Amino acid sequence: MKIRHWLLIGLLCSANAWAGGLESLETFVKTVKSGRAEFTQTVTAPSREGQPGRVKTSTGTFEFQRPGKFKFDYRKPFAQSIVADGKTLWLYDADLNQVTQRAQAQALGSTPAALIAAAPDLRALQADFALEAAPEHDGLEWVKATPKNKDGQLQSVLVGFQGDALAALEILDSFGQRSVLKFSKVEVNPPLAASVFDFKAPAGADVVKQ
Repeated sequence: MKIRHWLLIGLLCSANAWAGGLESLETFVKTVKSGRAEFTQTVTAPSREGQPGRVKTSTGTFEFQRPGKFKFDYRKPFAQSIVADGKTLWLYDADLNQVTQRAQAQALGSTPAALIAAAPDLRALQADFALEAAPEHDGLEWVKATPKNKDGQLQSVLVGFQGDALAALEILDSFGQRSVLKFSKVEVNPPLAASVFDFKAPAGADVVKQ
């Protein structure tokens, strides 16, 4: 939704209605210690020279366990996994048979994953993000999170809730690329085995440490 539409909605909504997103985020961080969902991700590149931006769509599953463990398992159109085990962040590209390994503490600070899975409480989130309620749209309540560290690639994240359930992320990076993740079949606080977040590089894969 374009910014001018947000401003119009903002004039029509009360400040109390906007506060719902912040309350939902606080409840989510306090009460949801693990989760499982399916997701659809749509990435739109910025338009150039009057041409509309290219759009790419992918689907997969997402699991997390607070604090600091999560797994994005992309299935279509290309197989790819992003796994955080609490210490290391792993990225596996099946087509390239390549694994990228990074120290999790250095990689996660001001990222969308920190909003969902890394922070143990709202105060921890506020150390890395400026949080503000945003207008309702698409039937969801929203929180806008802006990284306090301006050196990263992330410009802002909108976190959408349906009630207290996580429903969507809208991510804008510093290059103008927008990624929208919509979650479905959300399970709250399911029991997750520790092995879900174990990662072992496949045989023959190139491992790159960063």
